[in-house]
Amino acid sequence: MTANSNRSMGRPEPSTTPADGIVVGVDGSEAGKCALKWAASEARRRNLPLNVITAYTIPVFAASSMDAGYATLDDDVIREGAEEVLQQALADFDASGLELRSRVESGDPAGVLLDLSSEADLMVVGTRGRGGFVGRMLGSVSAALPAHAKCPTVVVPQCVSEVPADAPQRRDVVVVGVDGSDRARLAVLVAAEVAMARGVPLRVVCGIPPISGALAWMPATVDQEALLADVRHHLSNGTRWLKSYYPDLEVETDVVLGPPIEMLVEESEGARLTVVGTRGRGGFAGMLLGSTSQGVLHHARGPVMVVPDGEDPRLATRPDFDDESAA
Repeated sequence: MTANSNRSMGRPEPSTTPADGIVVGVDGSEAGKCALKWAASEARRRNLPLNVITAYTIPVFAASSMDAGYATLDDDVIREGAEEVLQQALADFDASGLELRSRVESGDPAGVLLDLSSEADLMVVGTRGRGGFVGRMLGSVSAALPAHAKCPTVVVPQCVSEVPADAPQRRDVVVVGVDGSDRARLAVLVAAEVAMARGVPLRVVCGIPPISGALAWMPATVDQEALLADVRHHLSNGTRWLKSYYPDLEVETDVVLGPPIEMLVEESEGARLTVVGTRGRGGFAGMLLGSTSQGVLHHARGPVMVVPDGEDPRLATRPDFDDESAA
């Protein structure tokens, strides 16, 4: 399948081809191929179009002579190389049962992805690449992508064939991390939809850092067991709220005593998909855009979906499921 391109006076212009459905970035790396395989499987499951994108920028080098000026590489040469990368990615790709679209875009890879996210249902990228589309994703702009994308983003850490032989067998379950914030509840709603579409249970988890002297802001009078019991009660109320919209969904909840990020990484090893919000109350989802965001996305052992901020009228009904004992 050939990449679509529009050119004017030798310069590529933004493609007018729609990017609804699932968008996956490839750059010729193995990580990009893993992301492509995962995205294709998800596109078949959801019956959505699959858009395979590669992006390039034109390097500018300072002239080495005494004359002031800059030297640039020829745009056509760079684009031809990008088109070859795209064709190689699709060469051995099984496109059966898919509405497949592919194209090369000119521009900063992260910026291209963010633009396409306004039309897409889902974006998919690998964790590392060759410095191109996927490589830049988790480079200097990795914190901005989950926060500013207009649709959920899935980061795929590895192909199934790369999973260690001694790794735990994955459960047919979708995991979502919560911290009591509306952003986390929005992630729960998206995770519930994913779980329902896959016909698997939803596991709702909350990580509570151990109460110790390391948390200087925590009053010494806080009863750890009482705190855990209160969180479990809130999760129970939240489950009743969720099942009012998804009555046939199997939901399990768990409160884990430990750092939320470590919990996310551990949960990702056994789940088909782990879902988090962009930020919350400084807990599970909040850390994704904090200092440990790179560690979470790079060390997760399974696909992780980051759900962006958004509005959902169902959030307004959540307080209706609280009771006096949870106050």
